Amino acid sequence: MDFRVMGLDSPLFSTLQHMMDQTDETDKSFNAPTLSYVRDAKAMAATPADVKEDPNSYVFIIDMPGVKSGDIKVQVEADNVLVISGERKREEEKEGPKYVRMERRVGKLMRKFVLPENANTDAISAVCQDGVLTVTVQKLPPPEPKKPKTIEVKIA
Repeated sequence: MDFRVMGLDSPLFSTLQHMMDQTDETDKSFNAPTLSYVRDAKAMAATPADVKEDPNSYVFIIDMPGVKSGDIKVQVEADNVLVISGERKREEEKEGPKYVRMERRVGKLMRKFVLPENANTDAISAVCQDGVLTVTVQKLPPPEPKKPKTIEVKIA
């Protein structure tokens, strides 16, 4: 709060203002998230996605309007985390007409999904068509039920 705006411009209020500003700077240095974390969080919040489960696969459908397929990355990080990212870049302005209004979103698009244990991370496919990315992760076959093991009984 700036006390000078309220017409309180005395040395006491100036000192109080200085102390409050110091506290804000101290809090920011210890508690503030990194810039990349904030950027990734905004990108994830602004990237819509649908997830479907078929009998044999998981399907992730993500809107990526205006992102070229070469600018899209589909990766699996440690602990079975599927990371889908891309970046929509603004066209460089050339001589001639200038923008009057710019409302279309530009910047990073990203989503992260924790894959279930039965996801086959070796069988992932991705197709981008008309600005919609479809990532299909095949499921592992269900484990074979354990058959009873017969132990031969020896006569002593």
